[in-house]
Amino acid sequence: MFSYKEFLSSKLTLRNYNHQVSGALAKVKAMNKVIRLSMPVHHKTN
Repeated sequence: MFSYKEFLSSKLTLRNYNHQVSGALAKVKAMNKVIRLSMPVHHKTN
């Protein structure tokens, strides 16, 4: 859990701007995946 929280921390530690952008996009993608996994699946019933 510590590694997961460290990965999603709000600070950017990379010095190169392009690497910071790609790191931020990777964090967003990981966060979206976690949110998608925790959402309940709804099925329409007749």
